Amino acid sequence: MVTTAPPSVFSQVLDYANRADPYPLYAELRKTPVARQDDGSYIVSTYAEIVALLHDPRISSDLHNLPEAAAASEDPPGLPPSFIRLDPPEHDRLRRIVTRHFGPPHTPDRVDGMVPDLRRIVTGLIDGLAGSTEVDIVDQVAYPFPVTVICELLGVPREDEPRFHTWVEAIVAALDPGVGDPAEVQRKRAAAAQEMVQYFAGLVDGHRRSPGADLLSALATDDGPEGRLTDGQLLATSFLLLIAGHETTVNLITNGTLTLLRHPDVLERLRHEPELVIHLVEELLRYEPPVHFIPWRVALDDIEIAGTTIPKGSRVVLVLASGSRDPEHVRDPDRFDPDRFSPDRFGLARDTNQHLGFGGGIHYCFGAPLARLETQIALAELAHRLANPRLLADPPPYRTNPVLRGPRHLPVAIDGITPARI
Repeated sequence: MVTTAPPSVFSQVLDYANRADPYPLYAELRKTPVARQDDGSYIVSTYAEIVALLHDPRISSDLHNLPEAAAASEDPPGLPPSFIRLDPPEHDRLRRIVTRHFGPPHTPDRVDGMVPDLRRIVTGLIDGLAGSTEVDIVDQVAYPFPVTVICELLGVPREDEPRFHTWVEAIVAALDPGVGDPAEVQRKRAAAAQEMVQYFAGLVDGHRRSPGADLLSALATDDGPEGRLTDGQLLATSFLLLIAGHETTVNLITNGTLTLLRHPDVLERLRHEPELVIHLVEELLRYEPPVHFIPWRVALDDIEIAGTTIPKGSRVVLVLASGSRDPEHVRDPDRFDPDRFSPDRFGLARDTNQHLGFGGGIHYCFGAPLARLETQIALAELAHRLANPRLLADPPPYRTNPVLRGPRHLPVAIDGITPARI
């Protein structure tokens, strides 16, 4: 008689059947904080161990150290890797160049200065729902909002969005382990990436010849103290910012709306306490994050952690969403509590505000300030303006991707749209 070994817990996480609720599986994973898989990779699922490895210089993000990961990367063929695929010191230099034009200390007002435009975009999208009794939060708000924002930030013509939407879908699909024929997935990814590179090459050239106030113009003409990005580095960075600048925020806004509809008491509070949204989004990043794990890291040396030795050359998977629900790190982790990080009467937070929603270490999410702001504005406006919203499907249909986890659609019934706040 032939017996078949039961699937590993992590392989069950990858199974689409568990996409709507992987959290019980994460609890199972945490029983073995560092677990070796049959393919020789190591799954790390507890908060303390994930944080330690995010800050450990012996863990590399450079996919050249892991050939099978390089083949599945979303980086365009023929271009140098983006800075998130590099280790220090080159990672640090490139990130500093890009940060000069995105945030403090050199450009402290770029993100905060976008607030009026963010409100204008969200208001227009919600105005467009007037007269509807059923809406899809993904298609009608959560996707078009961050796409419009990143286009305006980078200087990408908004009318070109339908073109790169198709490209992004093919590229992100390559991050989804075990879905479809791998050769066909990679072929589509390479073709989409090549078309997107050609598009950006023309766009960057135009911005260099006639600079505007956008981020691409700033990067294309920058002659700062650390030099200018090469054409290849600029294209790779543009590619990264466009994809990362909207894919994760779509999930964060959608997961947030779903969570609020599942917690009507919190939704009602948000309508009357708009300031609640700041702590609410932080709890959302812990409770229903947009990125569930980092699938590609590699050990540059033998690493002893949690009683296990990860051998040099091993692939390491950091399950961020599991770490943020680790009961050794946060109390009652499976409860959504927007007051969790609020100060008590002594000015102290009841729980630590150290979630893994934006990763950590030197690769902490570059776009975190913008993603936070977009989500705060979107959720506050949706809570205020959707009249009597009700879920039409719970759970809703999810995207296949276990890494960038979120609903593909979020159908909601409403009784109407209330006027925008002045």
